[in-house]
Amino acid sequence: MKLKKQNLVGGFNRYRLVITLGLAVLLPAAALIYVNFSQLRSFQRDKVLEALIRRDFQEALALYEKKMNKAMYKKVDETRELFPSADADVAEKEHKLDEILSRCSCLTHAFIFDGDDVVFQTQPSQRDDKYVRDERDHMVDSYHAWFSTKTEMKTLVETLHQRPLNIGFNSFQTTRADGPGFLLTGLFFLPADDRTIVAGVTFDPCYMKSEFLPNMLDDFVKEKNAEQSGNSRAMMIYRADQMDGREIKPMVATVGWGEGKPEVTRKLDDVFHGLALGIKFEGTSVEAMGHTWIRNSFIILGFLSLMIVGGLVLTKHMVSKEMAVAKLKSDFVSNVSHELRTPLALIRLYAETLELGRITTQEKKHQYYRIIRKESERLTALINNILDFSRIEAGHKEYEFRETDIADLVRNTLDSYRYQIEQQGFALEEAIDSDLPAVRVDREAIARALVNLVNNALKYSQDEKYLGVKLYRDNGSVKLEVADRGIGIARRDQAKIFEKFYRAGDPLVHNTKGSGLGLSLVRHITEAHGGEIEVESSPGTGSKFIMSLPLVAAPPQVSSSNAIH
Repeated sequence: MKLKKQNLVGGFNRYRLVITLGLAVLLPAAALIYVNFSQLRSFQRDKVLEALIRRDFQEALALYEKKMNKAMYKKVDETRELFPSADADVAEKEHKLDEILSRCSCLTHAFIFDGDDVVFQTQPSQRDDKYVRDERDHMVDSYHAWFSTKTEMKTLVETLHQRPLNIGFNSFQTTRADGPGFLLTGLFFLPADDRTIVAGVTFDPCYMKSEFLPNMLDDFVKEKNAEQSGNSRAMMIYRADQMDGREIKPMVATVGWGEGKPEVTRKLDDVFHGLALGIKFEGTSVEAMGHTWIRNSFIILGFLSLMIVGGLVLTKHMVSKEMAVAKLKSDFVSNVSHELRTPLALIRLYAETLELGRITTQEKKHQYYRIIRKESERLTALINNILDFSRIEAGHKEYEFRETDIADLVRNTLDSYRYQIEQQGFALEEAIDSDLPAVRVDREAIARALVNLVNNALKYSQDEKYLGVKLYRDNGSVKLEVADRGIGIARRDQAKIFEKFYRAGDPLVHNTKGSGLGLSLVRHITEAHGGEIEVESSPGTGSKFIMSLPLVAAPPQVSSSNAIH
């Protein structure tokens, strides 16, 4: 009934522990996992990451367009400072424009429109190029017609006054020997009192394609990649008319562009009208990055979830183990108290009987004296076990090894315990080899280990009271066997019976008082001698404990620095 009550209390405590862990840790952890999972599913469904990356790309393209425009405005403004005055004659204007073109190899044409005539000069090194001549003739005709029309001229004047630095740009596609090119012309006013004089410079398409645009792209990409870690970005510039569903062919691209379409595009409307920008990641796509990020996030979330569950299981196991150890310690105190009380009560009873003079025969007195002595020895053995355990736990237990006749030690120990064995009705069978060599052991420790094994057999043999002790040599070691035909030990308990305070689950074990220290001390003593302890047992057939001690010389003295585990 008491055992059943203890099981109910233990089950209640474990149930309370599970409830506490669930409410304090598991539910908040589960809620956090669910919220993160829902958020990831939302990101996956709404493609939030892809949208954020594309928005970042759009901001990058807008910033790059501003930098390109600023650089080109600066170039035109610096060139404007070199132009002749509006009052110079035609020859002077032509000479001055030729100087500007010779100084600025990035320019193909320079011109001035004074109201009646157009002074139009071309880079001397390119005047023999067929494409440049055709381009020059076309531009002269176009600008002459444009500047000669009052309505168009008025519109141009109004537009230039609204532009930054009073500079406007005109662009169109042209052709060179190496293929299509982008022709960009900067227009501005020259100071004049009563006339509107428009001047301009045209940038060489080859310079734009091979120097200005690539250098601007490379510098910007390097800057962005340095600012933001992760996948490198790649950019390109292409003709804006290719955005209408046709295949996009880069006019200028960074080294890492490779193949494929841009993730985000932007038409250029101010300076570089007719061109468009594209941006993407090197070697991957925004969609693939989104899928990879979502997948990795799910994996990390799953791993963290497993760690939380594992931590909870480990915590429950550790707390349960600590609760079990606390219970075993409580049982240990109760059992030790009973173990101490029994011999003390017997000693007191027989001593009082002798003191009162109620025993008259000498034989009866000797019997009482013998019982008092045996109970004292039993009490001493119990206290020695407790003291040894205390020393071992504190790491202060030391052993004194010396050459010992192990057979003689075992015989003497059994002889001193023979009376108690016979009093309990046990049949003792000894089998001790006579030709065993001397072994270096701690005599007191080996004797205590044997006594603990014998006591263990006496306590848990209910029906067939048999005790067998064998001592023999086997493969470089001396083996001491203690066998009984008692209740036996279940396989699940055999690995635990050598732990401190542990007692098997058999009802007879719980009904028999004990400290739970005997077998743990036996294991520690055996291991301190460099040996090992084994058990062979099955329920209902008895048990056999086999202590193996090596014949090799043990160290002269061993300090127990580790507590029993």
